[in-house]
Amino acid sequence: QVQLVESGGGLVQAGGSLRLSCAASGSIVSINAMGWYRQAPGKQRELVARISRSGITSITSYADSVKGRFTISRDNAGNTVYLQMSSLKPEDTAIYYCNARRYDLGHDYWGQGTQVTVSL
Repeated sequence: QVQLVESGGGLVQAGGSLRLSCAASGSIVSINAMGWYRQAPGKQRELVARISRSGITSITSYADSVKGRFTISRDNAGNTVYLQMSSLKPEDTAIYYCNARRYDLGHDYWGQGTQVTVSL
C-alpha cells in the first residue's frame, strides 16, 4: 500500500505562485511514476504533470495548459513530489490531487486533494 499526503494549496492572486508537496509513504519502492491531477467544478479530472523513473533519470511531462508555468520535481529519496506553480491564472482553480502509479499492477493511488484558488 502507498499513502499520499498533499499540502501547500491555498488562495493566491492571478500571476502569483504556489508550491504543492506530496509526501509518499508505505511501499514507495513499487512506485513507477508520480504526478498531479486537478479537477475543477463541473469538469473531469485531468493530468497536470507527471514524473517517472527511467533508470537513474526522471522523465517529466505536462499538460499543454501549464507548460512553461508549472514544474514538477521530486526529492532525491523519491519520497516527496513537488509542483511549483507560477503565473497562476483563475482557470487553474481546482482541487489538486497527488497520484502514484504502479505499472506492474496498473494501479493508481490518490491523495486526499488540496484546494487551489486563483483570484483575479
